[in-house]
Amino acid sequence: MSSSQKLKRSAAGVIGTTSAPPKRPRNETTGISAGITRHQLVPVKSESNSYGAPTTQFSREQLKDDFLKLLSDPSFRCTNSALKVHFGEARYVELAPVINELIQTSRLTMSKIGDDLVYSLVSDEVASKFIGLDASAKMVYQVIEGAGTMGIWTKDIRTQTNIQQQSLTKIFKALESRQLIKPVKSVNAKAKKLYMLYNLKPAKELTGGPWYTELEFDHEFINELRNFVLLCVEKMNGGKGVTLTQIAEKMKQAKVSRVDLNQEEVDQLLQTLVYDFKIEQSGTDRSGSPLFAISRKVTPMCEFKWWEVVAPDFRFRDMKFDDGITLTAHEPHYHTA
Repeated sequence: MSSSQKLKRSAAGVIGTTSAPPKRPRNETTGISAGITRHQLVPVKSESNSYGAPTTQFSREQLKDDFLKLLSDPSFRCTNSALKVHFGEARYVELAPVINELIQTSRLTMSKIGDDLVYSLVSDEVASKFIGLDASAKMVYQVIEGAGTMGIWTKDIRTQTNIQQQSLTKIFKALESRQLIKPVKSVNAKAKKLYMLYNLKPAKELTGGPWYTELEFDHEFINELRNFVLLCVEKMNGGKGVTLTQIAEKMKQAKVSRVDLNQEEVDQLLQTLVYDFKIEQSGTDRSGSPLFAISRKVTPMCEFKWWEVVAPDFRFRDMKFDDGITLTAHEPHYHTA
């Protein structure tokens, strides 16, 4: 039996059913709608007194509050092993019913990284959207959630969940109608559909970043921005040189871009002008930041005639250009129009 089949079978026995849950192997980890036993949660025994009863009893509500507070901290990686360290072995044993309760009310998701379980808290608003969904729909949601901002192809969802396409299509519609997931497309595969969580912003690898409009490379938009950058280099600071930071700030003030551009994206525009020999670096400012200025014009006009190039000693001659630049023999040189 594949891992996805185990996930589906174990989930089906906990949520949305009234019949007895199917059996499953001990210590088997499950998905978003699965329960967890005390044996799964902790591999050690709690301390007991001489009568065989636990030495300490903890309030479930207090334990639940502490658990929810812990998961609300975004800096805490809530793995099974981390919980054991944080709560201590005695309180850690009592977490099993708390986790089961939160999973059954859709307040908690559970996944697996390596050999360790990982828990994620779900807001009340999102949890309310899960009411009435069956185990299969919750399992699909979990798979999509794991894909993050890169999304996941329909084919990969079907492979991981082992759900037939017809049923999967109905699940997609149900999750979309509840604003839990959304379909997105990629600039690299416009005909295919990916899914990701509704509140996520697709990664730049999918959208192409600010240089794409409706999945098409926007040449006109980029040319407008390039012309503005060129104007900044030419006019700002008297044309003596301007930094990347100054250009980015000027673009923000002028609101020339319909989308917010960070410095890395402004630098991409700047470098295209450098590669086209429109601008060049001309030293640095006091802080060491590169200064950019309009490229110097160098013409290929020289004192020699074109037929002199075939002379045997041509490569040993110095060349003097009309702008006063002299290149000695064998000196590497490049010219721009």
